[in-house]
Amino acid sequence: MHQPLCLLDSWSQENDEVVNKWKLEGGDVLTRDQNQNHSRLIWCSSEFHKLLRKIQGIPPIADHTQLELTVVYNACVCSIAQSQFSEAELLLTRATARVLQMTEDDPAASDPPAFWRTALKSVGNTALKPHVLYLLCLQWAIWLATCQLKTIQGFQDELLSAFETLSTGVWEEERSASRRKSSDIPLLLMDQRRLIELLQICTFIAQGAERLSEGQSSEALSGLQTASSLPAPRTLIAYTHLLSGSCLAHMSRPQMALQCYRMALETDSRCVCALYQSMLIYRQLGNTQAEIQALHLLHSTLMLPSVTEPALAGAHLLPPSLLLRSQSLSRLLSVPAALSVLHSLALKCVLHERVSEGVECYLDLLAALHSEDQHGVHAEGPPLPKLPELYLQAGAALLMARRPADCMALCDEVITTSLELLPGNVVLEEPEEKCEAETGTLCAEGEDRVGMLLWVGAAYLLQGHCHTHLRDWKQAVTHYTRCFNLLVKVYFKKRGCQPQIPSADMAGMQGTDLCVLQRLKGLSLAGRGISFTQIDQNREALRDLQLSMQAFPECTGAGLWCGEVLWRLGRRREAVACWEKTWSFTPQSSVQSLSVYLQEPQSGPLLDSTELRRRIQELRPTLSA
Repeated sequence: MHQPLCLLDSWSQENDEVVNKWKLEGGDVLTRDQNQNHSRLIWCSSEFHKLLRKIQGIPPIADHTQLELTVVYNACVCSIAQSQFSEAELLLTRATARVLQMTEDDPAASDPPAFWRTALKSVGNTALKPHVLYLLCLQWAIWLATCQLKTIQGFQDELLSAFETLSTGVWEEERSASRRKSSDIPLLLMDQRRLIELLQICTFIAQGAERLSEGQSSEALSGLQTASSLPAPRTLIAYTHLLSGSCLAHMSRPQMALQCYRMALETDSRCVCALYQSMLIYRQLGNTQAEIQALHLLHSTLMLPSVTEPALAGAHLLPPSLLLRSQSLSRLLSVPAALSVLHSLALKCVLHERVSEGVECYLDLLAALHSEDQHGVHAEGPPLPKLPELYLQAGAALLMARRPADCMALCDEVITTSLELLPGNVVLEEPEEKCEAETGTLCAEGEDRVGMLLWVGAAYLLQGHCHTHLRDWKQAVTHYTRCFNLLVKVYFKKRGCQPQIPSADMAGMQGTDLCVLQRLKGLSLAGRGISFTQIDQNREALRDLQLSMQAFPECTGAGLWCGEVLWRLGRRREAVACWEKTWSFTPQSSVQSLSVYLQEPQSGPLLDSTELRRRIQELRPTLSA
């Protein structure tokens, strides 16, 4: 009898030495040095596995079982912390099988839930029960980390019982009392009560996210509201409020969703996804000013160093981020990169009469992209437009802000970096039906070259607008002509037909290369035609304005100025018809769906619609006669 007791003491001492060394080096709190953390975990794992091989080298003995299960618990914690879930699960299965072997129960069940039910029934209310429950918690952690939520759901009653048993503290009090009487009770690497609390709230969060993604918003909301009152880190409580808000948003209760997002931020100020979701709600409600304010706050928050690190990475041995890995949750928690938010903010300001603010955002964005500290460029989320596109958007914003010189400088940058690379001619081919359905874009050979040609054309267009703003009509004509001459190099080829010059009825879907091409053609011809009107070349102006209306029928400026030129040429009936047709035209696309540089210019010579209608009224008696 003496020998086994000496082995038991020796093995218990080895276990305690490893645990004590771990705790002396910081306990379950990890440092920012990932290499150091990894080395510590590898060492601990190795020591526990060595000890376990010794203990399991002999048949299971009742006196050794508590120690064996404690060492298995500690070794599994190390494996799970390193995301070695298969290895941890194998350890749990072997240890539980040895318990069943000792109690002479049949461990033949291959289904994990059935296997664990057999083990729990086998130990009953014996002294082994809390140790088996500790191992069950680790199995729970593995199921959670590997997104086996259906398995957890099917085992819900047993897990709830384990939670109630361990969270009451009865077993821990007995363990503490035994330790006061004897030093033979082996130490645990991680506090099991904190583990069980963490598992419960993380399960509520993961299940809530999954139900929400499946459209079960009401069921998800019920569980998340229960979870919000559990003892847990502030970050996780904030997530329960956040997901509750997402449920309410899906249930068409935006104001209640905003309240939940506010609670999430009050609970954890680093919960940037709550800011992002609030911004989306304001956008949905059409509250543009609140949306812009939320974008400002979101960008400034994302630029803080502490927020760039994952909020759930944590510093503990088994952090919440290890347990919350489902794609459903990741999608709900995703937030665009800081520069993507800045771009959205710039565009939103420019489109909603906060032009100077938008210009500053665009300039900050370009400065950040050219600096070494490209904060958040490689983060998840929608990619930024390519640099020439950003230059053109910023140039258009500068022109709106009455800064034509700065606009022309940015356009020169686009032209000088791309002009030599432009192709001689480009053929856009009609997409296959499958391609059009899946991508919504035209399938073109050399897509990058097409984009480059359109960017340079847009740069010339903006420079034409700048000269129009400066009332330099000859230079305006020159730049509009350069734009148009580039665009006529593009041909469109229908299946089974020869390439041809595109027309307005071919433009198809909004946002395709062909649509952009036709819009640029219409705007360049309209700009040149309007410039001709300012130097009394009315016949040339009429030609360009009529061609503009053919290429881009939505162009209001071309229609109004075409009527004006007809009026000047004495063709007043045609002028009235042209104006009335322009006013009756219903735009097919929203202005906000377009790139800002593709919109009609708001500077330069403009016609007063009130004055035009007065002319029509004065002409009515003549027309009726």
